[in-house]
Amino acid sequence: MTAVVQPATADPAGSNPPPRRRRPRRPFSPGRVLAWAVLILFLVITVAPFLWMLRTALSNNRVLFTDPDSPLPVDVTLGPLERVLGTASAEEARAEGGSGASLRFWTYLRNSLIISTAITAGQVFFSALAAYAFARLRWPGRDKVFFVFLTALMVPPVFTMLPNFTLIKNLGLLNTYPGIVAPFFFMTPFAVFFLRQFFLGISREIEEAALIDGAGYFRIFFRIILPMTSAPMVTLGILTFINAWNEYFWPQLVGQDESVRPLTVALAAFRTATPGTGPDWAGLMAASLVAAVPTMLLFLAFGRKIVNSIQFTGVK
Repeated sequence: MTAVVQPATADPAGSNPPPRRRRPRRPFSPGRVLAWAVLILFLVITVAPFLWMLRTALSNNRVLFTDPDSPLPVDVTLGPLERVLGTASAEEARAEGGSGASLRFWTYLRNSLIISTAITAGQVFFSALAAYAFARLRWPGRDKVFFVFLTALMVPPVFTMLPNFTLIKNLGLLNTYPGIVAPFFFMTPFAVFFLRQFFLGISREIEEAALIDGAGYFRIFFRIILPMTSAPMVTLGILTFINAWNEYFWPQLVGQDESVRPLTVALAAFRTATPGTGPDWAGLMAASLVAAVPTMLLFLAFGRKIVNSIQFTGVK
């Protein structure tokens, strides 16, 4: 007898999926190890202050220095946070080494939100208008004016403090929201340069088609350019808000009244209200931690978008 060999039949589609290709492993190199070591070192240097601030904010200020080297909170308590948020009485604050002084946290938080939001709205809007003028409109001396405008990046802000203070004082705007917001409300060199890079990347054919249809420059800017650059506008708004939130020297100079005092200035005032045993470091760290939460949440939510937008503009 002869054996009949049956031809092999193909498996149904999908019964034997092709094996997955494994990623080729990168060869080991001392350079990669050194790069990871440097990255981890910078990460530790960046995160360590926040961890130490959290440790101090959860410690009892009266016994804080009994174990200064401990990485964990000393006599764990929520008293510092309660003192900052105004839920602790003066007796409870003094019992844990606090000064008993009220911080009026919610008032200062409101002031910081008003000031930061106003600065962000004004700076983003007017910087976008200036960036569009430098990127698209053609007028004599445009490039020279832009070069001179960018040289303002090399001027330290402290050099403009005294002239700005004199102007705000003569206008009678000391201890007012407009006096704090005014120097930052209009365009800044960085914001104009940041948005100009995006406007230059937009095809001119779109604007030329709109001009042929009878649209003016203002209509093109508001109806076409702004919707196409919403991502960089949001990124600039976040960066501006964070910078305005952390501003200290100018609000300290022109906003001494508690009705307009932002949170950063209030923390310094809270530091000076020291009890007889020493500064309330636990309360101060708790206030700093709470003040940093809004900006930290913003950066955690939009961090990738910020990095991608800055890389696109070529800003290093």
